[in-house]
Amino acid sequence: MRSSVEIYNVGTGRAREVWQTDRLVEAPNFSPDGSYLLLNGDGLLFRLPLDGGEVVRVDTGFAVNCNNDHGISPDGTEIVISDKTEFGKSAIYILPIEGGTPRLVTENHPSYWHGWSPDGRQLAYCGIRDDLFDIYTISVDGGAETRLTHGEGRNDGPDYSADGQWIYFNSSRTGLMQIWRIHPDGTGLEQVTSDNQGNWFAHPSPKNDKVLILSYDPSVFDHPRDLDVRLRLMDMDGGNLKTLFELFGGQGTINVPCWSPDGEEFAYVRYFPAD
Repeated sequence: MRSSVEIYNVGTGRAREVWQTDRLVEAPNFSPDGSYLLLNGDGLLFRLPLDGGEVVRVDTGFAVNCNNDHGISPDGTEIVISDKTEFGKSAIYILPIEGGTPRLVTENHPSYWHGWSPDGRQLAYCGIRDDLFDIYTISVDGGAETRLTHGEGRNDGPDYSADGQWIYFNSSRTGLMQIWRIHPDGTGLEQVTSDNQGNWFAHPSPKNDKVLILSYDPSVFDHPRDLDVRLRLMDMDGGNLKTLFELFGGQGTINVPCWSPDGEEFAYVRYFPAD
Protein backbone atom coordinates (compact mmCIF):
# COMPACT_ATOMS: atom_id res chain seq x y z
CA MET A 1 0.00 0.00 0.00
CA ARG A 2 1.05 3.61 -0.67
CA SER A 3 -1.93 5.66 0.58
CA SER A 4 -4.50 5.15 3.31
CA VAL A 5 -7.46 7.53 3.27
CA GLU A 6 -8.82 7.85 6.79
CA ILE A 7 -11.41 9.78 8.79
CA TYR A 8 -10.88 10.94 12.38
CA ASN A 9 -13.78 11.60 14.74
CA VAL A 10 -12.95 14.45 17.11
CA GLY A 11 -15.54 13.44 19.68
CA THR A 12 -14.48 9.82 20.06
CA GLY A 13 -10.80 10.29 19.27
CA ARG A 14 -10.93 7.34 16.89
CA ALA A 15 -10.00 6.99 13.23
CA ARG A 16 -11.27 4.64 10.56
CA GLU A 17 -9.79 3.62 7.23
CA VAL A 18 -12.07 4.23 4.24
CA TRP A 19 -9.75 3.28 1.38
CA GLN A 20 -6.26 1.92 0.87
CA THR A 21 -4.51 1.94 -2.49
CA ASP A 22 -1.09 1.34 -4.00
CA ARG A 23 -1.48 4.70 -5.80
CA LEU A 24 -0.39 8.04 -4.45
CA VAL A 25 -3.55 10.02 -3.66
CA GLU A 26 -3.82 13.30 -1.81
CA ALA A 27 -5.85 16.03 -0.18
CA PRO A 28 -9.37 14.75 0.64
CA ASN A 29 -12.31 17.18 0.65
CA PHE A 30 -15.66 16.16 2.10
CA SER A 31 -18.64 16.73 -0.18
CA PRO A 32 -21.19 19.18 1.33
CA ASP A 33 -23.62 16.32 1.92
CA GLY A 34 -20.92 14.14 3.47
CA SER A 35 -21.45 11.28 1.01
CA TYR A 36 -18.05 11.20 -0.67
CA LEU A 37 -14.48 12.51 -0.59
CA LEU A 38 -12.84 14.39 -3.47
CA LEU A 39 -9.19 13.36 -3.99
CA ASN A 40 -6.42 13.90 -6.51
CA GLY A 41 -3.89 11.49 -7.94
CA ASP A 42 -1.75 11.37 -11.09
CA GLY A 43 -2.94 14.86 -12.08
CA LEU A 44 -6.62 13.88 -11.98
CA LEU A 45 -9.54 14.17 -9.56
CA PHE A 46 -11.57 11.31 -8.13
CA ARG A 47 -14.69 10.81 -6.03
CA LEU A 48 -14.43 8.25 -3.25
CA PRO A 49 -17.93 7.23 -2.06
CA LEU A 50 -18.14 6.67 1.68
CA ASP A 51 -20.73 3.92 1.29
CA GLY A 52 -18.16 1.53 -0.15
CA GLY A 53 -18.81 2.23 -3.82
CA GLU A 54 -16.21 2.36 -6.57
CA VAL A 55 -13.83 5.29 -6.96
CA VAL A 56 -14.88 7.41 -9.96
CA ARG A 57 -12.80 9.87 -11.98
CA VAL A 58 -14.13 13.43 -12.26
CA ASP A 59 -14.15 14.90 -15.78
CA THR A 60 -11.84 17.93 -15.63
CA GLY A 61 -11.70 18.53 -19.37
CA PHE A 62 -8.29 19.62 -20.61
CA ALA A 63 -7.00 20.00 -17.03
CA VAL A 64 -5.08 16.76 -16.50
CA ASN A 65 -2.19 18.13 -14.45
CA CYS A 66 -4.10 19.01 -11.29
CA ASN A 67 -2.10 19.40 -8.10
CA ASN A 68 -3.56 18.81 -4.64
CA ASP A 69 -5.12 22.27 -4.25
CA HIS A 70 -8.80 21.63 -5.00
CA GLY A 71 -12.15 21.98 -3.26
CA ILE A 72 -15.92 22.17 -3.47
CA SER A 73 -18.03 25.34 -3.36
CA PRO A 74 -20.08 26.01 -0.21
CA ASP A 75 -23.33 25.38 -2.10
CA GLY A 76 -22.00 22.13 -3.57
CA THR A 77 -22.49 23.14 -7.21
CA GLU A 78 -18.89 23.70 -8.34
CA ILE A 79 -15.33 22.42 -7.98
CA VAL A 80 -12.22 24.58 -7.89
CA ILE A 81 -8.94 23.14 -9.16
CA SER A 82 -5.33 24.23 -9.57
CA ASP A 83 -3.83 22.92 -12.81
CA LYS A 84 -0.76 23.65 -14.95
CA THR A 85 -1.82 22.13 -18.30
CA GLU A 86 -2.67 25.38 -20.05
CA PHE A 87 0.19 27.65 -18.93
CA GLY A 88 2.87 25.32 -17.59
CA LYS A 89 2.29 26.93 -14.19
CA SER A 90 -0.55 26.37 -11.75
CA ALA A 91 -3.68 28.38 -12.51
CA ILE A 92 -7.04 28.29 -10.73
CA TYR A 93 -10.18 27.13 -12.52
CA ILE A 94 -13.81 26.44 -11.63
CA LEU A 95 -15.94 23.69 -13.19
CA PRO A 96 -19.38 22.16 -12.51
CA ILE A 97 -19.61 19.70 -9.62
CA GLU A 98 -20.49 16.88 -12.04
CA GLY A 99 -17.39 17.70 -14.10
CA GLY A 100 -16.91 19.54 -17.36
CA THR A 101 -14.88 22.28 -19.00
CA PRO A 102 -12.80 24.35 -16.53
CA ARG A 103 -13.27 28.13 -16.51
CA LEU A 104 -10.13 30.19 -15.80
CA VAL A 105 -10.26 32.43 -12.72
CA THR A 106 -6.66 33.64 -12.22
CA GLU A 107 -4.78 35.47 -14.96
CA ASN A 108 -1.58 35.58 -12.89
CA HIS A 109 0.49 32.45 -12.33
CA PRO A 110 1.45 30.39 -10.51
CA SER A 111 -1.61 30.40 -8.24
CA TYR A 112 -2.55 27.63 -5.82
CA TRP A 113 -6.11 27.58 -4.44
CA HIS A 114 -6.72 26.91 -0.73
CA GLY A 115 -9.98 28.47 0.50
CA TRP A 116 -13.51 29.37 -0.61
CA SER A 117 -15.34 32.12 1.28
CA PRO A 118 -18.48 30.93 3.11
CA ASP A 119 -20.69 33.16 0.94
CA GLY A 120 -19.26 31.52 -2.18
CA ARG A 121 -18.08 34.80 -3.72
CA GLN A 122 -14.32 34.80 -3.13
CA LEU A 123 -11.36 32.43 -3.41
CA ALA A 124 -8.21 32.60 -1.27
CA TYR A 125 -4.94 31.30 -2.63
CA CYS A 126 -1.16 31.39 -2.56
CA GLY A 127 0.33 33.29 -5.48
CA ILE A 128 4.01 33.42 -6.39
CA ARG A 129 4.87 36.80 -7.89
CA ASP A 130 8.51 37.77 -8.46
CA ASP A 131 9.59 34.83 -6.27
CA LEU A 132 7.45 36.04 -3.36
CA PHE A 133 4.89 33.67 -1.85
CA ASP A 134 1.88 35.70 -0.73
CA ILE A 135 -1.81 35.40 0.12
CA TYR A 136 -4.35 36.68 -2.39
CA THR A 137 -8.10 36.71 -2.84
CA ILE A 138 -10.12 37.00 -6.02
CA SER A 139 -13.75 36.94 -7.10
CA VAL A 140 -15.03 33.60 -8.37
CA ASP A 141 -15.74 35.51 -11.58
CA GLY A 142 -12.07 36.45 -11.95
CA GLY A 143 -10.76 39.97 -12.42
CA ALA A 144 -8.20 41.77 -10.29
CA GLU A 145 -6.60 39.90 -7.42
CA THR A 146 -6.33 41.42 -3.93
CA ARG A 147 -2.99 40.99 -2.18
CA LEU A 148 -3.17 40.47 1.61
CA THR A 149 0.51 39.86 2.44
CA HIS A 150 3.59 41.52 1.01
CA GLY A 151 6.63 39.29 1.04
CA GLU A 152 7.05 39.00 4.80
CA GLY A 153 8.58 35.53 4.61
CA ARG A 154 6.78 32.76 2.77
CA ASN A 155 2.98 32.89 3.07
CA ASP A 156 0.84 29.92 2.06
CA GLY A 157 -2.23 27.77 2.75
CA PRO A 158 -5.06 30.31 3.30
CA ASP A 159 -8.44 29.02 4.51
CA TYR A 160 -11.53 30.92 5.67
CA SER A 161 -13.16 30.63 9.07
CA ALA A 162 -16.78 29.48 8.90
CA ASP A 163 -18.08 32.94 9.81
CA GLY A 164 -16.00 34.56 7.06
CA GLN A 165 -14.28 36.89 9.52
CA TRP A 166 -10.77 35.46 9.22
CA ILE A 167 -8.41 33.93 6.72
CA TYR A 168 -5.95 31.58 8.43
CA PHE A 169 -2.61 30.94 6.75
CA ASN A 170 0.94 29.81 7.48
CA SER A 171 3.89 32.17 7.31
CA SER A 172 7.64 32.01 7.93
CA ARG A 173 7.87 35.75 8.66
CA THR A 174 9.22 35.13 12.17
CA GLY A 175 11.53 32.31 11.09
CA LEU A 176 9.89 28.92 11.64
CA MET A 177 6.60 28.40 9.79
CA GLN A 178 3.69 29.37 12.08
CA ILE A 179 -0.06 29.94 11.77
CA TRP A 180 -1.39 33.50 11.37
CA ARG A 181 -4.76 34.99 10.58
CA ILE A 182 -5.98 38.16 8.90
CA HIS A 183 -9.36 39.68 8.08
CA PRO A 184 -10.34 39.38 4.39
CA ASP A 185 -10.01 43.17 4.03
CA GLY A 186 -6.33 42.93 5.03
CA THR A 187 -6.68 44.27 8.57
CA GLY A 188 -6.21 42.70 11.99
CA LEU A 189 -3.15 40.52 11.31
CA GLU A 190 -2.51 38.18 14.27
CA GLN A 191 -0.04 35.41 15.01
CA VAL A 192 -1.91 32.30 16.18
CA THR A 193 0.85 29.78 16.96
CA SER A 194 4.38 30.40 18.27
CA ASP A 195 5.99 27.11 19.18
CA ASN A 196 8.97 25.01 18.09
CA GLN A 197 7.22 23.14 15.29
CA GLY A 198 6.74 23.93 11.61
CA ASN A 199 2.99 24.54 11.38
CA TRP A 200 1.11 24.31 8.06
CA PHE A 201 -2.37 24.11 6.51
CA ALA A 202 -4.70 25.58 9.12
CA HIS A 203 -8.31 24.46 8.53
CA PRO A 204 -11.00 26.06 10.71
CA SER A 205 -13.88 23.78 11.66
CA PRO A 206 -17.38 24.39 10.24
CA LYS A 207 -18.42 24.86 13.87
CA ASN A 208 -16.09 27.90 14.06
CA ASP A 209 -14.62 26.57 17.32
CA LYS A 210 -11.42 24.72 16.40
CA VAL A 211 -8.59 24.82 13.87
CA LEU A 212 -6.80 21.74 12.54
CA ILE A 213 -3.11 22.03 11.58
CA LEU A 214 -0.28 19.80 10.37
CA SER A 215 3.06 20.11 12.15
CA TYR A 216 6.59 19.12 11.14
CA ASP A 217 9.76 18.87 13.16
CA PRO A 218 11.50 22.29 13.27
CA SER A 219 14.37 21.06 11.07
CA VAL A 220 12.06 20.41 8.10
CA PHE A 221 11.93 23.00 5.31
CA ASP A 222 8.83 23.43 3.13
CA HIS A 223 6.10 20.76 3.32
CA PRO A 224 7.53 17.49 1.95
CA ARG A 225 5.77 14.12 2.05
CA ASP A 226 6.87 10.89 3.70
CA LEU A 227 7.91 12.20 7.09
CA ASP A 228 6.73 11.71 10.65
CA VAL A 229 4.28 14.56 11.26
CA ARG A 230 1.53 15.45 13.70
CA LEU A 231 -2.08 16.51 13.29
CA ARG A 232 -2.98 19.02 15.98
CA LEU A 233 -6.13 20.84 17.07
CA MET A 234 -6.48 24.24 18.72
CA ASP A 235 -9.01 26.92 19.62
CA MET A 236 -9.63 29.65 17.06
CA ASP A 237 -7.19 31.96 18.85
CA GLY A 238 -4.48 29.29 19.16
CA GLY A 239 -5.31 28.28 22.72
CA ASN A 240 -5.47 24.69 23.95
CA LEU A 241 -3.21 23.45 21.17
CA LYS A 242 -2.88 19.66 21.43
CA THR A 243 -1.59 16.80 19.34
CA LEU A 244 -4.32 14.41 18.19
CA PHE A 245 -1.97 11.80 16.73
CA GLU A 246 1.25 11.28 14.80
CA LEU A 247 1.47 9.70 11.36
CA PHE A 248 3.72 9.16 8.36
CA GLY A 249 2.62 11.87 5.98
CA GLY A 250 3.08 15.57 5.17
CA GLN A 251 2.49 16.82 1.65
CA GLY A 252 -0.91 15.51 0.58
CA THR A 253 -2.18 14.68 4.08
CA ILE A 254 -4.44 17.72 4.66
CA ASN A 255 -3.40 20.36 2.11
CA VAL A 256 -6.97 21.54 1.55
CA PRO A 257 -10.19 21.93 3.60
CA CYS A 258 -10.93 18.46 4.98
CA TRP A 259 -13.67 18.81 7.63
CA SER A 260 -16.97 16.96 7.42
CA PRO A 261 -19.98 19.30 6.97
CA ASP A 262 -21.05 18.90 10.60
CA GLY A 263 -17.56 19.58 11.97
CA GLU A 264 -17.46 16.27 13.82
CA GLU A 265 -14.80 14.62 11.65
CA PHE A 266 -12.00 15.35 9.23
CA ALA A 267 -10.40 13.33 6.43
CA TYR A 268 -6.68 12.89 5.82
CA VAL A 269 -4.20 10.64 4.02
CA ARG A 270 -1.62 8.50 5.77
CA TYR A 271 1.26 7.25 3.63
CA PHE A 272 3.42 4.16 3.53
CA PRO A 273 7.08 4.41 2.48
CA ALA A 274 7.67 4.45 -1.26
CA ASP A 275 9.63 1.57 -2.74
